[in-house]
Amino acid sequence: MSTFTVGDYLLTRLQEIGIRHLFGVPGDYNLQFLDRVIAHPLISWVGCANELNAAYAADGYARCNGAGALLTTFGVGELSAINGIAGSYAEYLPVIHIVGAPATQAQRQGDCVHHSLGDGDFQHFIRMAGEVSAATAQLTTDNATAEIDRVIVSALQARRPGYLSIAVDVAAHEVAPPTQPLQTTQPASAAVRHAFREAAERLLAPAARVSLLADFLALRWQQQSALAALRRGRAIPCASLLMGKGVVDEQQPGFVGTYAGEASAGQVREQIEQVDVAICVGVRFTDTLTAGFTQQFDAARLIDLQPFSATVAGEEFAPLSMADALAELQPLFERYGAQWQPAAALSEWPSAEPAAVISQHAFWQAMQRFLQPGDLIVADQGTAAFGAAALRLPSQAELLVQPLWGSIGYTLPAAFGAQTAQPDRRVILIIGDGSAQLTIQELGSMLRDRQPLILFLLNNEGYTVERAIHGATQRYNDIAQWNWTALPHAFSLQKQAQSWRISETVQLDEVMARLAEPQTLSLVEVIMQKADLPPLLRKVTACLNQRNGG
Repeated sequence: MSTFTVGDYLLTRLQEIGIRHLFGVPGDYNLQFLDRVIAHPLISWVGCANELNAAYAADGYARCNGAGALLTTFGVGELSAINGIAGSYAEYLPVIHIVGAPATQAQRQGDCVHHSLGDGDFQHFIRMAGEVSAATAQLTTDNATAEIDRVIVSALQARRPGYLSIAVDVAAHEVAPPTQPLQTTQPASAAVRHAFREAAERLLAPAARVSLLADFLALRWQQQSALAALRRGRAIPCASLLMGKGVVDEQQPGFVGTYAGEASAGQVREQIEQVDVAICVGVRFTDTLTAGFTQQFDAARLIDLQPFSATVAGEEFAPLSMADALAELQPLFERYGAQWQPAAALSEWPSAEPAAVISQHAFWQAMQRFLQPGDLIVADQGTAAFGAAALRLPSQAELLVQPLWGSIGYTLPAAFGAQTAQPDRRVILIIGDGSAQLTIQELGSMLRDRQPLILFLLNNEGYTVERAIHGATQRYNDIAQWNWTALPHAFSLQKQAQSWRISETVQLDEVMARLAEPQTLSLVEVIMQKADLPPLLRKVTACLNQRNGG
């Protein structure tokens, strides 16, 4: 393969932005490009059970790696993946979606080829992709290199997916290698920075109570270090929302818990809202994370930092990056922080009443003891995510959730993608039985790649979160009962897995003790009661039921 092709150019750019794995499913329109992938020395092909799972895996990979990539075939493949791509769009993940397409001549002639709608219009699917992409391009022999660069740069700057349609003949077309690196940085305005700092100082200088609330956009724009630096000078009350949990070090003084509007535990809401100045960094308020938009912040006392702009008491400053805004706040924290009231002590997790049956409270209390610094916890939407909200994460630990898009089953392939990105990290997946039934096929990929993932499967016989919202006894919230502990062996001939089915707290403690340093994939089926809910989920579902009922 001495010829350098459009396919090689694309792989070179993916490598440049740190992508080392390409997830997807082969199809005849992408097979020749896949030959270039297989031949590439630094990018590995990761085949998945289906395109939706591949999109979820690329999303999980991007959360841990900064960017991800996905390869599907035209029409049938890309439409199977579009739900996962939409989740990456909603939650700001730069996933490059590469679609192998029919030959240019076939498209030009409007041929009735397979995987098309048979109407001669080959633009249907790129138009669909445009709704969930920062940029799209249909590559030709004339525009390929420039369009690859444009789409990748747009995706990185917006932290949202990019879409590239590459016909079989275009992928094989010879081009010159790139000679310049991609330019992804955007110029800063010194005047805007100065004006923002002066406005922020007018609020912060006389303040006695200041709070800090961070969310997932600060995580996407990688501002963890800047947030930690702000907090070192003074332990003011600090919290995150569930979607951004892990963006602030929860072991650093000042952390008060997970903020959820009126559903917040203890004094979290009071310490974050009832202040002279609240600083929000990368925050997006969503219904499920605020118990139905119950947050109460006075705009006149709010400093709000977003990826490309900031507001101070309602006055907007743009263009201004989140990183630049945080840098301007640093000297203000150093100058005035000593006068700000520190956070109240974080309350300890209340102990559970001794019981044989594993309750939600007992499970999450045991999970708190089980966690180690640096762990990656992946929790599916439902009882898992809302139970995890109450955890106090060890240093360098992160929580991966998808509460805005909220596609159940997402986390099983996403955990596969995350473990692929960070093979030396302990990845703990917590997923309900209803969610797992949607995407369980990717268990085979985990076993094929010998990943030592830990899966806690919460078996409460169906869609418990939906039961809590509506239809507690309706059959549409029931699911088929599976022999879960047999599945790891059914999905692999090599038997490199271990599994347990437990229903008592003493069993949970014994199994967790064995999983401190897992060497193989471990599946723990945890039997729970149908109606048992984490406290936060109970509050949130009551609000959702009320809103859905008008």
